[in-house]
Amino acid sequence: MGLLQLNHEYWMRLAFAEAEKAYREGEVPVGAIVVFDNSVIGKGHNQIEALQDPTAHAEMLAITAAANFLGSRRLLDCTLYVTLEPCAMCAGAIVLARIPKLVYGATDPKAGACQSLFNIVQDKRLNHRVEVISGVMEQKCSLILSDFFQKLRKTN
Repeated sequence: MGLLQLNHEYWMRLAFAEAEKAYREGEVPVGAIVVFDNSVIGKGHNQIEALQDPTAHAEMLAITAAANFLGSRRLLDCTLYVTLEPCAMCAGAIVLARIPKLVYGATDPKAGACQSLFNIVQDKRLNHRVEVISGVMEQKCSLILSDFFQKLRKTN
């Protein structure tokens, strides 16, 4: 395993810790962090139920925190780490924030908009394209999601 892959796993573990917070709070366990200059400048986990806000996805919260930290809507030298492939809303926000690199764990064949169902972040018709690295800690990121939904089905 190369040094770059180990580095991505280091940051993904921090995003995964955010997903674990969501899990404990009864939210779909997705976590995200934004890294700039080897520091986390934004983090978030799903808070859709807690905030009763359909836009309170982990990525959206992390991007907002990072933009506030930098005092800029453009996250030009940042990397977004997220445990699940972003949806269309989050992929659009990634493009609008001009984030150059996205690293995610599990693919989302039902709603993924960065490679699976759509590929918004690399659409040549848009004015910004994102480098995408997928599958970092994929098994662990998938397992927490399947465990969450399995427990949810048992209680309903």
